[in-house]
Amino acid sequence: MRDVIYLSVGKLQQFLPEPRRAPRAGAVRLSTPFGLGVDVDAQAADGEQGRMRHLRQVQKHLEETAYWYEEPCLRPGLWVQFEAPMRCVTLRGAYRDLLLFVDSEPRSGDSSTPGSGGGGVGCRLLLHGSAQHLLGWTPQLTDGPALNEIVGGGDSVGAVFLTRAGQVVEVLSPAGDPGADAPADAASASPLAPALSAEGIRDLLRALDAGHGGIDTAAPMTGYARVTALLPEQDGVPRCLVASPLTVEYVSETL
Repeated sequence: MRDVIYLSVGKLQQFLPEPRRAPRAGAVRLSTPFGLGVDVDAQAADGEQGRMRHLRQVQKHLEETAYWYEEPCLRPGLWVQFEAPMRCVTLRGAYRDLLLFVDSEPRSGDSSTPGSGGGGVGCRLLLHGSAQHLLGWTPQLTDGPALNEIVGGGDSVGAVFLTRAGQVVEVLSPAGDPGADAPADAASASPLAPALSAEGIRDLLRALDAGHGGIDTAAPMTGYARVTALLPEQDGVPRCLVASPLTVEYVSETL
């Protein structure tokens, strides 16, 4: 049995029938972000069982087309498969509906991560989604990075200026786009400038790493996600892939 932690119905519904193609009897054709098609039963859109059949068909397609998350030549918008020890985190206050999965902080002396082939300094993974898609899991609460509010004069009266980390949180928060898991799903349209995005995400990772109080709650997780942003390695700090998940589940392990 699979132990699914997170399922984004919104992303699942992105795989829609192609209106201009006549499907074979009893089936519809799913359009994917790669411009390819996948056949599913016509009843797949009806009820919870139909949704699960739909999910299995989509995952079967992604098994054949998604990239491994540590591949060096990824870009925003692509689908990736991941497997890593991760913590499930929600922020307090205004961003409590934002759900984060963050991998374990690299330990001193680590030169690679599983799956990286032992080269370089590996790749960190930060997933962002909506807490409403969480299934049977109690996330760890953290205060996260501070958000600075400055009220200026003249044309800036009432404007709120956030720290770089806070601005990243603002963009990743589903509150900015009620119809999506997170506004950064449309990665190519992200309003963040590269410098703000990179520094903000690094600040956010540092805050998340410091927020677990030394208690290890990371569990082996796997799934599929769409790439939002990629941060290059900087001053020995591993590069980081930021993505929004379709599914997250426990890795099946045999003791």
